[in-house]
Amino acid sequence: MSGPIRVIVHPPSPTGGRRVGVDGEILGLAHSVVDVAEFLRRAGLEIDPAEVAKVPWIGWRGVGPELWGPEM
Repeated sequence: MSGPIRVIVHPPSPTGGRRVGVDGEILGLAHSVVDVAEFLRRAGLEIDPAEVAKVPWIGWRGVGPELWGPEM
């Protein structure tokens, strides 16, 4: 995939989970990289959950893929 980052994983919410957006549209609230991969699959972007943290076209806001809850 080329071009600007299309996928944004927002910082963890105070109640846990992270909003996932593609091209400005929020797809849902993820609680793991598996959830992110599923949201992306539904949006037509196939990706293995093991690759979610590694691809350059996913932008991680606040923290990386290791934190999902309010424990920040």
